[in-house]
Amino acid sequence: MKLNTGERWDLIDRISKETVTFGAYQHTLKDAIGELTVKPMTGIPVAIAVMYGFWSVFGSFAGFFTDGFFVRLFDVYWLPWLQEVFPGQGDWLYAIMVDAGGFESGEFVLSSNCLESFGVLTSGLFVAIGVVLPAIIIFYLMLALLEDIGYMPRLAVLLDTVLHRVGLHGYAIVPTILSLGCNVPGVTATRILETKKQRFIMMTLLAIFIPCGAQIGIMQDVVPGLMGWILLYLIIGYFIFGYILNKIVPGKAPEFLIDVPPYRRPMLSNIGKKVWGRIAGFFKVAIPFVLLGCAIVGVLYQLGVIRFLGDALAPVFVGWFGVPKETAGPLIAAFLRKDLAVAQLSAITMTPYQMITAVVLVSIYFPCVATFAMMLKEGWKELLGALAVLTVVVFTYGGLIHLIGILLGVA
Repeated sequence: MKLNTGERWDLIDRISKETVTFGAYQHTLKDAIGELTVKPMTGIPVAIAVMYGFWSVFGSFAGFFTDGFFVRLFDVYWLPWLQEVFPGQGDWLYAIMVDAGGFESGEFVLSSNCLESFGVLTSGLFVAIGVVLPAIIIFYLMLALLEDIGYMPRLAVLLDTVLHRVGLHGYAIVPTILSLGCNVPGVTATRILETKKQRFIMMTLLAIFIPCGAQIGIMQDVVPGLMGWILLYLIIGYFIFGYILNKIVPGKAPEFLIDVPPYRRPMLSNIGKKVWGRIAGFFKVAIPFVLLGCAIVGVLYQLGVIRFLGDALAPVFVGWFGVPKETAGPLIAAFLRKDLAVAQLSAITMTPYQMITAVVLVSIYFPCVATFAMMLKEGWKELLGALAVLTVVVFTYGGLIHLIGILLGVA
């Protein structure tokens, strides 16, 4: 028997009346809090407070373990022991693996801390384990907690209007925040966006303007007083160039529907599985690249390649970006690991504004090789497009930051 549309709805009503029981709705405190955190008037202050608490805990936890434990472990015990037992002090293998050091009056002078030694077994291990690991653990722990209690969908709803300005929708906050831990899962998470245009814009903005947790951990350790300015420049660039991309990239940016679940009590088993899975990925991907990056940069220094590139690119670095030519080395290292590059920048004599410019350049420069590989998996055309945008952004935004410094008299 065929039913028209009206008859179908009548049948649905009869079935629902016979099968569905409606109880009295009770508005609970949990419901009230849920409503307050999605309404802009109350939700935005709550979001600011949550993010402030997030980064306060992140900075305190990471700083406590790095400065209070790992610095002493590596600088007082590991580095002196390795400097003594590793053979060939002063030769090229020693410089690459343990301590690049330096020569004064014909005598080899050892480094006093792991961050300045630039050896695979010293700087490499210290950056990966002593600085990045505590930062990654607390970041993913806090993120898993926010996910499990149900706050992340509410944050997506709050930011939907703002992110529409750059051709995205509220759920783009998920790959953005994931990239603050590591750009690799952030790029993977762009698949939740519906259109090619949105995925391309999101992937490009992540690769350029979102520093990973490893880089943030190093920044927190070596340039804590400048982090606010660095992040401000990156956030401004994220929205400026996102807005431009939204205007020039063809395609649609549709609305999105998202289920906003009630707040729930977090489950330790869920949080544990999420954190462990993400940390395991860090051990498999990040640590090998940190050590490989140290080794390759050490070889390039020993062969004189870094010095040659610094001299060749001096007009660009000094004239256009306003930073010392020695930043060529960290920029090359940034392709392998951006956290290592920031650590190298700390050993170069610069003014505070030059340091801000240099760290921003490292952030917006070529994505690290792990992110590069993940972007390639998403499509070679998208990768080439993102790299073209990146090249324009580096020269445009880097020069603009230098110009701002000149106008303010601080460059």
